[in-house]
Amino acid sequence: MSENQNEPREYDAVRGGQNSIPLNAAVLGGIPGVKSRLASPIVEVRIAALSEALKYGESGLDLVIQALHDESMQVKFAAYLLLKDRDDLKIKSQFQDYLPTFEFDVITVDAKGKENTRIKSFAHYFPEDLGNGVVLDMVYIPGGTFMMGSPKTEAGRSDRESPHHQVTVPAFYAGKYPITQAQWQAVMGNNPSEFMGQKLPVETVNWHFAVEFCRKLSEKTGKIYRLLSEAEWEYACRAGTTTPFYFGETITTDLVNYHAYHPYGAAPRGLYRGKTIDVGSFGPNAFGLYDMHGEVWEWCSDKSHHNYDGAPIDGSCWETETTYEIRVLRGGSWDYYAVDCRAASRKSYSAGFAVSYSNCGFRVAVALAVPSSLSSL
Repeated sequence: MSENQNEPREYDAVRGGQNSIPLNAAVLGGIPGVKSRLASPIVEVRIAALSEALKYGESGLDLVIQALHDESMQVKFAAYLLLKDRDDLKIKSQFQDYLPTFEFDVITVDAKGKENTRIKSFAHYFPEDLGNGVVLDMVYIPGGTFMMGSPKTEAGRSDRESPHHQVTVPAFYAGKYPITQAQWQAVMGNNPSEFMGQKLPVETVNWHFAVEFCRKLSEKTGKIYRLLSEAEWEYACRAGTTTPFYFGETITTDLVNYHAYHPYGAAPRGLYRGKTIDVGSFGPNAFGLYDMHGEVWEWCSDKSHHNYDGAPIDGSCWETETTYEIRVLRGGSWDYYAVDCRAASRKSYSAGFAVSYSNCGFRVAVALAVPSSLSSL
């Protein structure tokens, strides 16, 4: 044993989850110390212990794999970040059980709307059980940096989409689809929609109603649900693309539900359905999100601004510099032209707008707070 009184001894320890370390005490080291901190009731302590666990070889790896069972979504996600790039077979088998994936085709089209590529892809998600067989799938959106707004060369753009600026968005989860009528009914107990159908998106919903849904959903699940910020919405919609649509330079009615009597670019006129259709009827973007173009305008959390001068560049909601309760919507709808369905297109309504028109819906998000040491993984 060391005679140095300041050197930690293997029997010196503090209980996991204690906010401060007593004078002359040391945190229990090695695997026993990691196990102690992983038993803490404090989520942040458990997450910090995961980062240390991998220093201890296979024993530490096993502890991180076990964290995929954790009751906290944040801890599960932190474990996933530590494991996602490893090729160990025993890890891959755990992912499907505790961070399941779904597969899909990512489609791109040429300037006339003709399909030119189709690539298999997958995304991670978690299912939120709303009861009575109703499930809300939340898709993992990896953090990243993108150019928000539209370049001056983009046809149909408006000054509201300027200046074209760089934004960095942290990772979060977003609804796989716009909120459906079945999901709305499971949380709110009613259905305000004009076009009725359990798999149709809920519509005729103002901003305050959408926020109230998020509040009740948060109470029901114990997670903090909210609307996407405008930056999150555009980042999630683009999914790494820079074209007007995540499909490419244009869209057709084989890909999007919109007012196709007025196409975009060189695309032909198409079918005008005159109503909403079941969510997920068309292919998703590269993140695995469906119906980001057309179907229903989607409420975002931000207040409306004339352009992006002074807009935040960290993906957060923009609440400042206006006293008006006018909120942003994105994505276009079944009754709007193709130009309005572009990834950069912006619309706004009063938050309390007495929606009598069936083109306003929304999707939800869940933020994931993880330590900076894990956020770059």
